[in-house]
Amino acid sequence: MKKLAPAFVFSALTLAVGVAAAQSQPVIGLITKTESNPFFVKMKEGATAEATKLGAKLLSAAGKTDGDNAGQVTAMENMIAAGAKTILITPSDAKAIIPAIKKAQAQGVQVIALDSPTDPATAVDGLFATDNYKAGVLIGQYAKVAMAGKKPVIATLDLFPGHPVGAQRHNGFLKGFGLTAPDAKSNNLGGTAAGVACMADSFGDAAKGQTGMENCLQKNPGINLVYTINEPAAAGAFKALKAAGKEKDVVIVSVDGGCAGIKDVGAGVIAATSQQYPLKMAAMGVAAGVEYAKTGKKVSGYTDTGVTLIAGKAVAGVESKDVKTGMDLCWGNK
Repeated sequence: MKKLAPAFVFSALTLAVGVAAAQSQPVIGLITKTESNPFFVKMKEGATAEATKLGAKLLSAAGKTDGDNAGQVTAMENMIAAGAKTILITPSDAKAIIPAIKKAQAQGVQVIALDSPTDPATAVDGLFATDNYKAGVLIGQYAKVAMAGKKPVIATLDLFPGHPVGAQRHNGFLKGFGLTAPDAKSNNLGGTAAGVACMADSFGDAAKGQTGMENCLQKNPGINLVYTINEPAAAGAFKALKAAGKEKDVVIVSVDGGCAGIKDVGAGVIAATSQQYPLKMAAMGVAAGVEYAKTGKKVSGYTDTGVTLIAGKAVAGVESKDVKTGMDLCWGNK
């Protein structure tokens, strides 16, 4: 028995070290709006890769649909119970999620918003996101030149009322086009005051985008410029326009810059799109979570993760990159 004791002691020490290591492993939660949207699929990929690289444990969850605040609240509560000390979230409801965020923070959890700000933005410890107003301005500037002096008859396929990202992109587009527009702090859509012919909520969904475009064409068959909240909505709009035989007469601009969206730019479905970088957002969020676990240092304020205009055809006076560059960069780190 005495000869076995040293081996037993070694095994016990090894087990103890293993348990301690497991207990010290940073646990980070990622809550996206949905699991099906390619943008959030890519965000999860980025978070997973960074967590593996830094030795963190990643928990992930999502709402059932865009706007499912209850699902996100439940996910947050489950992650806290599972030991998450940092939670990354793309808020579906910028205001309704705040009580859950405050509850998490009161328990020592760092909460970081990705892609979408809360309302107010200061409710979270930090935000890693595209400058969505700038993204809108870029496609608005492009559309202004691409219209080549034609009188614009505009339809906007938006997200849903009151969402900061939807408002910032919509209003940025108006601003870039040279129309009356609220500033970046407003969550109200400025299309009515700017003279937009038709506005419809797409929820960022292709089918709803198609329905919205069909309704807008019934309201005003002369629509010749379409802004969409994202590329799935743009694809739906194009489908409706093609069915009506109007796809060659309408300029579509959008935001996101996913690989499928960039292919649509190359195919002429979308004239130009503002590309964002969800992999970068997620990787930065996970890195901040690991830093907090190690040092107790939290992030603070807003970090711009960049935006690039990708265009099928360059236009004078508006800086853009081509489709090849867009495909090389699509949703990855710059």
